[in-house]
Amino acid sequence: MKVNYRELKSDELGVKLNELRQELFNLRFSHATGQLSNPMEMVKCKRDIARVKTIIRERELIKERANG
Repeated sequence: MKVNYRELKSDELGVKLNELRQELFNLRFSHATGQLSNPMEMVKCKRDIARVKTIIRERELIKERANG
C-alpha cells in the first residue's frame, strides 16, 4: 500500500520520518542476523525515507521563498 505523504502535515512528516528510520534499522538488523525474508523491504523503506525527506525540503524552500 502506497501512502500519500503530501497529505500529511509537517510535524506528522517528522514523526513518520523517525518511524521509517527505526523500521530501516530493524530491517538492517534482521538482515544481518539472517532473519529477513524479503530484502526488497529495505529498498522500499529507503525510498519512503527519501520521499519524506524530499517533501520536507520542498516545504522548507517554499517557506524561504515566501519569507524573502
